[in-house]
Amino acid sequence: MKQLFAQNTYRLTRVLWWQAAFGIMCWLGVFGQAQAQDNVETGKTKVFVIKIRQEINPQVSRYVDIALEEALNLKADYIVVDMNTYGGRVDDADYIRTKLLDFKKPVWVFVNKNAASAGALISIACDKIYMQPGATIGAATVVTGDKGKAAPDKYQSYMRGMMRATAKTNKRDPRIAEAMVDQNIEIEGISKKGEVITFSTEEAIKHGYCEGKVNTIKDLLTKNNVKDYEVINFKLSQSEKISNIFLNPVISGLLLLIIVGGLYFELQTPGIGFPILASIIAAALYFIPYYLNGLAEYWELAFLVIGISLLMAEFFIIPGFGVAGVLGFLCTFGSLLLMMIDNDWFDFSKVQTNALSDSFITIGIGIIGGGLAIALALPQFLKSKRFKQISLQDVMDSEAGYTSTSYLDNFVGRQGVAHTVLRPSGKIRLGDELYDAASQGDFIEKGTKVIVISQEGTSLKVKKDED
Repeated sequence: MKQLFAQNTYRLTRVLWWQAAFGIMCWLGVFGQAQAQDNVETGKTKVFVIKIRQEINPQVSRYVDIALEEALNLKADYIVVDMNTYGGRVDDADYIRTKLLDFKKPVWVFVNKNAASAGALISIACDKIYMQPGATIGAATVVTGDKGKAAPDKYQSYMRGMMRATAKTNKRDPRIAEAMVDQNIEIEGISKKGEVITFSTEEAIKHGYCEGKVNTIKDLLTKNNVKDYEVINFKLSQSEKISNIFLNPVISGLLLLIIVGGLYFELQTPGIGFPILASIIAAALYFIPYYLNGLAEYWELAFLVIGISLLMAEFFIIPGFGVAGVLGFLCTFGSLLLMMIDNDWFDFSKVQTNALSDSFITIGIGIIGGGLAIALALPQFLKSKRFKQISLQDVMDSEAGYTSTSYLDNFVGRQGVAHTVLRPSGKIRLGDELYDAASQGDFIEKGTKVIVISQEGTSLKVKKDED
């Protein structure tokens, strides 16, 4: 049965490895195909459109980063950011605005209804701002996850500084940019104390925060006298879309469960292979997307490896569960949590107050949800045909006629001779019969006289007979 189990496990592991390899080849193939299709030369002016239609987060910053790289590869003449967002994370907005400020080609933003908070910062980083009728820009106060309350002043100060510097770079009034963050800044004729600035399209044009009112990107290009052009709408490759799936908080939590569960089951049943394989794959799927999005660093991966090594040492080498186990647990979970947060060697100055708590909630939801899923699915799996193929289903109980064997005779005190070397197990001869026996840990040479000192079932314990 053990041999059958090992064979089935080997087959299953081999199939998983081939599926993973095939998936990676398909992933790379799709990515390469997408790149090749986009690199078609037409001779027309290239207008590269990047759509931002969601909350600003690590996925969006990665999306913009890839888009700008693609625009460079295609030698795009103009970049248009099609914006409609209510804001998001300050650190990711800062990353995007830096990329836009450093980009060598003209970057224009088309505010398609909303450019609030982090969206306002990104918009001000563009060379020109165009807005739809009825659109708004501003309200860049940093808030926490606690019912939208204003974050402490150090976060507001950081945001004010970014807004001010960005506005100066693109020759816009820096005081207005600051007043979009700080309600205590009063600008005569524009804002009152106690109110942050949010401009309508007409107000933004009046105060120099919008170059014009347009209905479509086509109108925007017409206003800038761009002719004979082609519009290239950037889309993520399938590989990047898959990567973004694994950044979903619930998926990240489930991957954590597989990592820990795989390690646990492998330690409980060493040599099977599948649990540790699942754990390694889950760790790769967890780490790689966060690394690509600039969140996970090498030192965090190093802490993860150290944590797992300490846990394995605790299980395999050190008896009980002590300091190594506790440190291993802290390093493992600490590194996985820190990968979700954009910290720089424990420098959390750019991390919003709710980011750390959100990561803990993510872990909790993922583990609890995964645990419930396993609890519900496990009974069905145990009844499945596949599980029956790799497990022993028959019970050898006394009702079926099975009994444990033991010697009827009492051999304690009997003298004999070591028939083989005992290291410490081997065979001894008592009279004319051979029996399995073991020493107390001593090495006993073949032919040495021995005496039986204890007996349990069919197990005989012996020592050298000194008489």
